[in-house]
Formats: sequence, structure tokens, C-alpha cells
Amino acid sequence: MNRRHFLKNAAQFTLAVSVMNFISNEVLAFLLSENKPFFKLSLAQWSLHRAIREYKTMDAMDFAVNAKSLGFEGLEYVSQLYDLEKGNDIKGAALLAKELKLRSADHGMSNVLIMVDGEGELAALSKIERDLAIDNHKKWIDAAAELGCHSIRVNLFGEGAEKDFSVWKETSVDGLGRLAAFAAQSNINVIVENHGGLSSDISKLTQVFKAINLKNCGALPDFGNFCVKRRDGDRWGSPCIETYDRYLGVAEMMPFAKGVSAKSYDFDADGNETTIDYRTMLQIVKDANYNSFIGVEYEGSRLGEIDGILATKTLLLHAASKLR
Repeated sequence: MNRRHFLKNAAQFTLAVSVMNFISNEVLAFLLSENKPFFKLSLAQWSLHRAIREYKTMDAMDFAVNAKSLGFEGLEYVSQLYDLEKGNDIKGAALLAKELKLRSADHGMSNVLIMVDGEGELAALSKIERDLAIDNHKKWIDAAAELGCHSIRVNLFGEGAEKDFSVWKETSVDGLGRLAAFAAQSNINVIVENHGGLSSDISKLTQVFKAINLKNCGALPDFGNFCVKRRDGDRWGSPCIETYDRYLGVAEMMPFAKGVSAKSYDFDADGNETTIDYRTMLQIVKDANYNSFIGVEYEGSRLGEIDGILATKTLLLHAASKLR
């Protein structure tokens, strides 16, 4: 065994040991019983973004092997973690998808979705900008189809348009609706995550889905993103001054859900998320008859990324064991 393979195998073994250390006897008994969780576990690649981009201790191309080592069976890719050659991005995305498909198959992993960011605002006030955003997203729809994913996750931002709900609704229905119609040709869903602004005001977001009325256009409910307005009108960073009830929001999104994102930030001494009641959230998801992948997305800073991922996974399984 050469040094490269030894280090790779040693790292995987260390991750496997860490997984076992995080699983309580109660959760282990639940997993070994006939009462299996009602969902499958996928890993959101954003949970590892610091290791990939900041610390450079992990290669985004190794997502499949790393997620498998942590005990997951599904993969949720993040477009912005892959660098495509400018001016050749369509071909680059196609080649990337083929390579990721091979790697996921090598490790027996399921490709679930691609989270697409930085490709323009689908609800932009200007139709020219919406047209460009739609075109920019198309390569990721093609990549998702190549990978065998069921969806791409998009944002529904629209600077300027978001100042007036009626305007934002109109631009959202146009941009998101046209993109979903294109994606339907490849049997790909286009799903919106509650990601701040009006997309986190779920009573308004669901009106967009109803107006579009396409089977492949839906939602990715996230347990954590319910800030509707921040101080000074910032998109990110500044304190939140208006929030939407997270439990009501997830319940309202579930009829349109094609996936679920289990966001976490920090944990108390008992392993519970400090801001989100996971048992309540999972009961809402289960009551909606959802039984597909739930993606772990750790976004905290106190724990390291691996420890945060494992803590979230363990919490999901523990909460699932307590459901009625």
C-alpha cells in the first residue's frame, strides 16, 4: 500500500470511529430495530465549505467518499464549491458532472440535488437580468440530469423587486416558472429554499408556487432560514429584525417539498440544537407523509465541521426515535 492510499484509508477509518463515538446506545438500538427512520440521510456539501475553501484540507471532488465515511447515503452538491473555466462553463459543468457521477457510483452513493448559487437573480426586476439568470442555471440542470439528481435548488432573490410583494411575485413567477418549464424537459425539479428576504416569508413564497402550478416546481424547506428582513436592508450578516415562524413555515412548505434541509448551528449539553426543536420539526415533516432524503447542513462555528455534521445526524436519528 503506497503512502497516498494509506493516508486516505487512515482518514476514512478515523471518520468511521468518530461516527460510532457520536451514536448513543439509544440511537444505535433504534437503528438496529425494525422501526427504521422514515427518511434517508444525505449530506449538504455546504457543511464542509470551510474545509474545502478556507482550510483547503478537503477536495470538493472527494465529496462522495467523505460523505460515505460519515455514514450518509445521499449527496447534495453545492455549485459554488466547484470552479468552472470562465467562458467555457457549459462544457466545464458537463465534464464535472461526468466525473462526479463516476465517483459517486464508485462509492455506492445517491446523487440527490445540486444547490445552485451565484448564477443571477431569477426574480430580478429587469427581464434581461432574469433571462441571463435562467440561461446561467441551465448548465446545472443538465449537470443534475447527468448525475441522476432529482432537483436543483435555486434562490428566489430579486433586488428592487423585493421592495413590493406584487412586483416580486410577478418577476418570480416569470423567472422561476420559465426555468422550471425548461427543467421539466430533463425530468428535473427546480426547488426554492427559504433563504432570506421574501423567500423566507412562506405565506408569500407559496403564492408563487401556486401561480406557477408546475409539478416540478417546489420547495426545499430549511429548518433555519426564516429571517425576512435585516437591519439596513442587508441580504446577509446584519442582525435580523423580522422573522417568520419556523415551524409554521416548514408546515406551509411541505405540500410543495421535494427535499428537506436539516439546518443546525449549535448544540446544548444533551445534544439538542439550541435554536430549533428537531422533534417538532421532524413530526411536521413526517405528518406531511414525506419519506425521502433529509439533508444535514451544519452551519455553526463552535464545533468543527465534522463534529457538527455528526452531532446533527445523531440528533436527527434520536428525534426520529421519539416520534409518534
